[in-house]
Amino acid sequence: MGMTITEKILAAHAGKKKEAILQVSPGELIEADLDFILGNDITAPIAISEFEAIEKEKDRDLQVFDKERVALVPDHFTPNKDVKSAEQCKILRDFSRKKTIKYYFEIGKMGVEHALLPEQGLVLPGDCIIGADSHTCTYGALGAFSTGVGSTDLAAAMIRGKAWFKVPETIKFVYKGMLNTWVCGKDLILYTIGDIGVDGALYKSMEFCGDVISGLTMPDRFTMCNMAIEAGGKNGIIEPDEKTLNYIKNTAKRDYRVYKSDSDAKYADIREYDVSKIKPQVSFPHLPSNTKPASEADNIQIDQVVIGSCTNGRLQDLEIAAGILKGHKIHPYVRLIIIPATQKIYADAMKKGLFDIFLESGGVISTPTCGPCLGGHMGVLAEGERCVSTTNRNFVGRMGHVKSEVYLASPAVAAASAIKGRITDPEEIKIK
Repeated sequence: MGMTITEKILAAHAGKKKEAILQVSPGELIEADLDFILGNDITAPIAISEFEAIEKEKDRDLQVFDKERVALVPDHFTPNKDVKSAEQCKILRDFSRKKTIKYYFEIGKMGVEHALLPEQGLVLPGDCIIGADSHTCTYGALGAFSTGVGSTDLAAAMIRGKAWFKVPETIKFVYKGMLNTWVCGKDLILYTIGDIGVDGALYKSMEFCGDVISGLTMPDRFTMCNMAIEAGGKNGIIEPDEKTLNYIKNTAKRDYRVYKSDSDAKYADIREYDVSKIKPQVSFPHLPSNTKPASEADNIQIDQVVIGSCTNGRLQDLEIAAGILKGHKIHPYVRLIIIPATQKIYADAMKKGLFDIFLESGGVISTPTCGPCLGGHMGVLAEGERCVSTTNRNFVGRMGHVKSEVYLASPAVAAASAIKGRITDPEEIKIK
């Protein structure tokens, strides 16, 4: 029996052989070697506390399993918004120095973790990766198995370089047809989650494929895999191709291996979509699955627009937003917040003149941060306020007050909505 790409990666990292070949089966419990692990300023302090508790119990200093395969990224509350966040980040900083961890990213070098690590060439095809952050599944866009874990799992992984998994079943999602104007990876994944629900892929691998996926840019692929967790997926994954290898060719920090699914691999389900029927999407409060076309929004007035995050804070996203905003002013009752996901994206956007467009339209530009996505800082909502956001989660109170509302959308829908002051299909905006 053939295997899916996810099963092949896990089999290789578990060293599980059946009949002389590396093989695992869905439902099987395995212990796998890890290629890379990640923590941030929310999750890593707990993991570090557990790490130090184990040190105390063993009465000796411990080192992380590999100083070049651990990343600590203080990206959620930085630059520090208060004393508590400063203390959180100090824990990461001190631990990184004490254990001489190579990839600690101070502000000025920092970025939103799931945009930063691929950009740095630290996560690669064929990898087995865990991160103490639910959107670690983003790296599946490179053809890696990557998933989010808890802080205690991160602590154990920092010591042993291994983690336990139950091999997930896989659902294959096949996308065919021609994309409509303004429809991008964000719209495809919102539509998919709307179709299967927030538990539609519970503890399953979501394998995205088809001619449409092959035609997507890498930023769009990252966006789709990023939101696999919003359907309950264990991971999202796309087979590496020429675009993938071009993306990493100048940045890869180590060797990697390309895996692909066998033609006779067994899937729990196969779902096919004709993308010509998909219009720019919006997820209404309070679930990512509550989707409908932006054109069907019924004059929903908004107070804020956020364009950024690990889902849509890449240069391509900013270029799309700038293309719509150019020559327009944002609605007088709307606050527009632009957040490049990394320092490099920030610099590239500035060099391309995108900041001039954002500023002239009335927007503000932030240093890289996850801040508003989780209601941390840089865009927290008050009671009754509504935000169109390119982030990935719109649960009750996600971006601020429990009586605020978050509408998830692509950069194009977000930019168009900022101009009109209401949820807007980009088709309504005259491009200047």
